[in-house]
Amino acid sequence: MSLQTRLLEHLARLVSFDTRNPPRQIAVDGIFAWLTEALPGFDHQIEDHGEGRISLLAVRGEPRVLFNFHLDTVPDSRDWTCDPFTLQRHEDRVIGLGACDIKGAAAAMLAAAERSTGALALLFTSDEEAGNSHCVREYVAHNRRFSQVIVAEPTRAQAVMAHRGIITGTVKFVGTAGHASAQQGIGASATHQAIAWGQQALAWAQSQNDCCFENLQGVRFNIGVIEGGIKPNMIAPTASLKFGLRSLPGMDQGGLLEQLAGITAGFADAQLLPGFVAPALNAGAGALAGHYDLPVGQAVDFWTEAALFSQAGFDTLVFGPGDIAQAHTADEWVSTEQLVSVASHYQRIISHGSA
Repeated sequence: MSLQTRLLEHLARLVSFDTRNPPRQIAVDGIFAWLTEALPGFDHQIEDHGEGRISLLAVRGEPRVLFNFHLDTVPDSRDWTCDPFTLQRHEDRVIGLGACDIKGAAAAMLAAAERSTGALALLFTSDEEAGNSHCVREYVAHNRRFSQVIVAEPTRAQAVMAHRGIITGTVKFVGTAGHASAQQGIGASATHQAIAWGQQALAWAQSQNDCCFENLQGVRFNIGVIEGGIKPNMIAPTASLKFGLRSLPGMDQGGLLEQLAGITAGFADAQLLPGFVAPALNAGAGALAGHYDLPVGQAVDFWTEAALFSQAGFDTLVFGPGDIAQAHTADEWVSTEQLVSVASHYQRIISHGSA
């Protein structure tokens, strides 16, 4: 059986498991039980951290490098034209929920592991997509068995050594309820405050455009949710706004939060509550990629858990099949060429004993 055929068999099985996050209704007896069967000859350590947060560490021999894969996916949407849990093949691509981000890489590793007997360590987790990363944080806090980490994310089958950091937060506003016909200032309405805050924050983000790191420029700022108010003829007594910020490597994330807090201070009784805050990745000149003879790509705009491994002192890079443009989309897909390319790299690393 060819590498590609076996890889796609594994991917079809991985995609068939519902690991959407949210709701993260993931249990040990589902995809993780199947993985232990798919990895004979490994020592398996499964940890259930609660709330669907599960990790599996599978180790064969005495490797130096740990490969990391998250198995949770984003929810599907009504725009899907096929069953998201049934792998579809169309010419040079395969379609399925998580096929690109990042079950395709996990399938590539399973196929590669079957074709080699070398030392190998694999960490599978289930909570990356919700902005929590509890599994990886727990791992780096308590494990120092491996000195190197390769994190699977869609990098077009190129090794990535740098990416942005991430900050999420919620801003809560307090207004004064009343009839909408009243002549009152902007501060009376909590929803008006939220809109005004958003305008100032967007202008601030625009002012960061001169900042750069390698091929990355400026910050990425997004207001994802605005909620509040009761009905059109009532002045809104409360409102909230959720934002996300992607910082450049080297930026002071505490300082960025302070600047947003400064905007918030202009609104009476408003509160800024930080959410998920994680550093950027800046893993240096690519010695690890050179050691494993991996093709090297540019810094990327998205965040990965590689930053948490790097922050904890592991020599880290990001490497996987697929393009981030296909991740989190309806009819998510990944090219079979990149899947086979990554599987071949995995097999070469394992077989040559470098792992």
